[in-house]
Amino acid sequence: MTAQASPPPGPSGAPGEPSNPEDRKIITLARAARARTQASQGACVRDTDGRTYAGTTVQLEHLRLSAIAVAVAMAVSSGAAGLEAVALSADASPSPDDLAVVGDLPGTGVLVWWTDAQGTVQSTIEV
Repeated sequence: MTAQASPPPGPSGAPGEPSNPEDRKIITLARAARARTQASQGACVRDTDGRTYAGTTVQLEHLRLSAIAVAVAMAVSSGAAGLEAVALSADASPSPDDLAVVGDLPGTGVLVWWTDAQGTVQSTIEV
């Protein structure tokens, strides 16, 4: 798995703005999940069939999962064959472990959008 960060051009040519409405949708869903639960992270993945799965960090005494791990697990448990895109709303960029989890599912050039709580794209990483 190779991860490369790059700011994609948006509809106005401005870096960081997603031009695909489906990417804007998963960013919104990740932010909403995070805000609804006041979690440290919210994530949403889109599978190769176009279905979306949103989740937040899990911080239990015996179970700790990142938001990306939760969203990917939801996709896998629903029968997703692969991923197209991922959005993470968090104060820090996706960890190497999160990128590895994304890379565990088939997908070519899966774009990981990292945004702050307001939805401003901080970076994109292609996995």
